[in-house]
Amino acid sequence: MTLALEIVLVIASVLATVFVLLHKGKGGGLSSLFGGGVQSNLSGSTIVEKNLDRYTIIISLIWVACIIALNLIQTYSA
Repeated sequence: MTLALEIVLVIASVLATVFVLLHKGKGGGLSSLFGGGVQSNLSGSTIVEKNLDRYTIIISLIWVACIIALNLIQTYSA
């Protein structure tokens, strides 16, 4: 159980880092490298940003849940 949670934690950490870097910032961020800057005038780009926000929040909640679960397992497994 602990190993599975640790694997999920590492995957969630990497995905959260990627999703945060893909967000459009003041300068465009890394999303402009993948064509996000070209499509910023189109109406579909706001939907993409909303979906990216949702995915980032979900991954962050999974990350926090894994940390809490690992802490509880470590505390009560002795």
